[in-house]
Amino acid sequence: MDIFFQLFWLFFILSTLTPYFNQQMLLLGRARKITELERKRKSRVITLIHRQEGFSFLGIPFARYIDIDDSEQVLRAIRLTDKSVPIDLVLHTPGGLVLAAEQIAEALIKHPAKVTVFVPHYAMSGGTLIALAADEIVMDENAVLGPVDPQLGQYPAASVIKVLEHKPASEIDDQTFILADVARKALIQVHTTVKNLLKKHLEEARAEEVAGILSQGTWTHDYPISVEEARTLGLKVSTEMPLEVYELMEMYPQPRGGKPSVQYVPLPYERERSPVKGRR
Repeated sequence: MDIFFQLFWLFFILSTLTPYFNQQMLLLGRARKITELERKRKSRVITLIHRQEGFSFLGIPFARYIDIDDSEQVLRAIRLTDKSVPIDLVLHTPGGLVLAAEQIAEALIKHPAKVTVFVPHYAMSGGTLIALAADEIVMDENAVLGPVDPQLGQYPAASVIKVLEHKPASEIDDQTFILADVARKALIQVHTTVKNLLKKHLEEARAEEVAGILSQGTWTHDYPISVEEARTLGLKVSTEMPLEVYELMEMYPQPRGGKPSVQYVPLPYERERSPVKGRR
């Protein structure tokens, strides 16, 4: 009986410690890959990756977004980087707090050396705001950016303003008036921020126009801005994504329960060549 009791506790201890050791190995792998990319590009590599969009605990969904903790850490990394050292930011995020995104963007645009933002999959909303501060945006051919129009809770600020335009004042309650006032201020603030970021690469008139397109509710907030459309807007976008960035992203697995919804053989496939006539 004692042997079964001992085996039970051994199994319990191993089950408890295994996730910890796996996490530590993952962290070491990330550090090695970041160091490899830094040596290759002679830069400071910073990652801002939110992979927990679909994570839930006890049936309660949790979401990761750009927040003040993120901006504090990124600003510290920038502060620890010599002004002559380029910065490479690997960005994968659905967006987040405007204040935090603006802090990161302002810090990046003040860095004297070249700043490159890598977008292997998507950088929406606040992520796009950060990307606008870069000297160069490197995107996967199928990656997307998104509009940066401010949101008030569940409502787009631009849509709240529309209420005042289409309904008489006598039919609008006080709360809607207050929301509309806040929405108008938010639209002006974000437009000004985006314009100042774009002026680094575009003429002032064009920066004003593009800032309006991105921040004033031209599209829905989840509208995907492709590589081609980003270039049309005047953004400096490349698709020369380093292999190390893809490898780094694989070290940030999406936590899910149950069976995976997507499966494939993780090897590059090439079309088989037709045999040459007269040869085996």
